[in-house]
Amino acid sequence: MDRSNPYETAFEAFLTEQGLCYVAVDETRRAILGDVPVKNLDFIVLGPTGAKLLVDVKGRQFPGGPASKPRYVWESWATRDDVDGLTHWQSLFGADYVPLFVFMYRVLPTVTLGDTPDVWRHKDEVYLFRGVPLDDYRKHMRVRSPKWGTVGLPKGTFEQIARPFRWFSHERPVIATSEENDGPDQARHLSEVTRAALQAFVAGGAANWRKRGRAGGGGGAAAAEPDADGPA
Repeated sequence: MDRSNPYETAFEAFLTEQGLCYVAVDETRRAILGDVPVKNLDFIVLGPTGAKLLVDVKGRQFPGGPASKPRYVWESWATRDDVDGLTHWQSLFGADYVPLFVFMYRVLPTVTLGDTPDVWRHKDEVYLFRGVPLDDYRKHMRVRSPKWGTVGLPKGTFEQIARPFRWFSHERPVIATSEENDGPDQARHLSEVTRAALQAFVAGGAANWRKRGRAGGGGGAAAAEPDADGPA
């Protein structure tokens, strides 16, 4: 999580308001992990019914583009770094955890939303949350810009597979495990799992990802697209 990013700080406020147990993965961990070219995830979230989510927040504005020529498109692009990073974290946390892109749209006052799930108002701004699991994203993504190393989903596909974030955190069926995730032990459990995953990364994954980055097998773009995550 980058606390200078208004979308990510707003998402953290949303999690707090919802009473969800979470860990914000601070961007300073990049220094701890050294020069390994793996993008951090933003949040690890536990839902009240047992959901375990690895969240990468993608902040977007709707409509996009300049005020003189607005683009009424629900942008769903990400970088290959984003996709590769979530894939790696999924391998560390295990199959119980669902890696999830959360597209967080700051909806401008010129747009009126009807009775739509996951509309949230915060500090005079209106946000809409939509989630896409990593597996679905990888299956349907298309190259958007070779120059910027970005990919995206076709408009119709995004509309079909994206769901309100609440569906993943509260409503998605979860297979019961022997672990107890309720009550005061929930936060401790999440902290322990996070620490174990980071230790596994340092112990076993760093060398492999250094080699991959040098070979050009999944390294990221040198810069982000002009409309990258953050203030629009």
